[in-house]
Amino acid sequence: MEVLLKLDVRKVRLKMEIYEYGSKSASVVLVQMIDEHEVDEIENEFKLIKDNVDGEFRFIAVKVEDWNYDLAPWEAPPVFGKHGFGDGAGNTLKEVLKLCSDDSMTYIIGGYSLAGLFALWVGYQTDVFKGIAAASPSIWYPTFTDYMRKNELESDIVYLSLGDKEEKTRNQVMATVADKIREAYVLLKEQNVECILEWNSGNHFKDSHVRIAKAFCWVMEGCKG
Repeated sequence: MEVLLKLDVRKVRLKMEIYEYGSKSASVVLVQMIDEHEVDEIENEFKLIKDNVDGEFRFIAVKVEDWNYDLAPWEAPPVFGKHGFGDGAGNTLKEVLKLCSDDSMTYIIGGYSLAGLFALWVGYQTDVFKGIAAASPSIWYPTFTDYMRKNELESDIVYLSLGDKEEKTRNQVMATVADKIREAYVLLKEQNVECILEWNSGNHFKDSHVRIAKAFCWVMEGCKG
């Protein structure tokens, strides 16, 4: 029987906090990077996934302290406000991989917004994760699609999504998001990656926990094949 686990929050290096739900004995493990604003929604997201998939799974949510630094693959200037992006993704991945050391498990990594971009980037660094669930990823990130073009993804399955109003912004960098995600989808298909691009109604901030739950469900189903 699948049991909801509310474990004590564990603190690790980089001031990451780990929340766990689901069955610790499950062979499928979902990993998601989150920020402070997502903590209150993570249990609802878990329940949505649980209600829409067959079988047990373990869900690990990892809260990072500095979103723009801990999840960014390389430095980039600010696109809004004054807070630019660092290059902390490599160190973050080292900690995440410590949670994914059992070769008998099927690991799926996912995330929303910059965490979705991080999940995509992770797929180019390691073959640990069979699937990637990238909901409304920050695919506008400078030179990221160029990076995708020059490198080979090591994951088998990728879910991409975007809100149909996300490109409607005055910010010139973020306004490229729809073109960039279409480009990413074509690149992945050309590399024979099992991939889908799904469009959701609304802007970037609408129903984020529903969108990422849907992403995980699709990837979990694909991983059964």
